[in-house]
Amino acid sequence: MDNRPAGADGWLQGDTHRKFDTMAAHLRGMDMAMVEIGHRYAELYWAGQDGNWAYAAYQVDKIRTSLELALVRRPKRSASAEPFVTGLIPMMQQAVSAQDAQQFAGAFETMTVGCNTCHAAEDLAHIRIAPPVQRTVITHGP
Repeated sequence: MDNRPAGADGWLQGDTHRKFDTMAAHLRGMDMAMVEIGHRYAELYWAGQDGNWAYAAYQVDKIRTSLELALVRRPKRSASAEPFVTGLIPMMQQAVSAQDAQQFAGAFETMTVGCNTCHAAEDLAHIRIAPPVQRTVITHGP
């Protein structure tokens, strides 16, 4: 086992197993993934509003990746997330590929309902999402 400190200024201490446990604690479960997904959800919304389809495609891909990685860490959430992974994300990818604002709006609304349905299934109905009303990133180009 490697007991040398790791990380900037050696903050990661202990043997290899302890280092992995420390990293897992920092990475956490679904909550940190949802912070990223929430940000990307808002960016996806604005990309669709702007007709910036390349940026929208990028955000959908990153939402998928973040969710899939989170489900590796928390497989017990897979049943609730499965409709999102197999249905809603592909639907959104198709809407973005079509570069059709009306199709995108419908897909985004369906995806929002799906997010809230998943939250409710996980006893987190108090976490309700809605399309953003204010941008957090200023620059978007078509």
